[in-house]
Amino acid sequence: MMPGESLRQSYLTIANGDEVTGEFEDRRSRFIAQLAHVSGEGEANAFIEKVRSRHHDARHNVPAWVLADGRERCSDDGEPSRTAGMPTLEVLHGAGFKDVCCVVTRYFGGTLLGPGGLVRAYTAATQAAVEEAHSAGSIIEMTLVTRVVVQIPYSAYDRLTRMVADAGGRVRDSVFAEDVQLTCVFRTGDEQAFVTAVTEFANGDDICRVGEPGFAEL
Repeated sequence: MMPGESLRQSYLTIANGDEVTGEFEDRRSRFIAQLAHVSGEGEANAFIEKVRSRHHDARHNVPAWVLADGRERCSDDGEPSRTAGMPTLEVLHGAGFKDVCCVVTRYFGGTLLGPGGLVRAYTAATQAAVEEAHSAGSIIEMTLVTRVVVQIPYSAYDRLTRMVADAGGRVRDSVFAEDVQLTCVFRTGDEQAFVTAVTEFANGDDICRVGEPGFAEL
């Protein structure tokens, strides 16, 4: 994360393993938008090839993908320039998606739609897939989080778990041995209040191990 960049970054993505479809039809041309989670360019290319194989008899299979690291790509796949891939990509941006690939399959209905009609059709199909993803519960929020690991005696367990909740965090794992090891996650920035509170509770001892920020489901 660059200096000055917001500490409360988040984005939406499709749940890993889910594939969501939306359709739109105009003058007998069918537009089928297929959405899936991808974690990199290789997975995006694999999904594109999977859809192309599935719809090998279609006139066009238009891909667009956007990644959490800022990379993105789209193609018109033979449609007139900027009438297919770019409208699809813009819907992904508008939905707040990252690490998502969309392929819109077109079965030609015999009537030319013109540039404006194509833009509307590819946009509408992708929007239909986004709406279906919401309805199906396939959308998850990825938040910039920081992990904090703290080692405490058993007697402090209840107090520490309340402190985690008070700081807006969650306990992800508890390991019970001679002491208790708590692994907690916080929205990046919120962990500072927790670490300060724990240090005061421990009479000034630094008993927290703070990890590097990263995106995860909170």
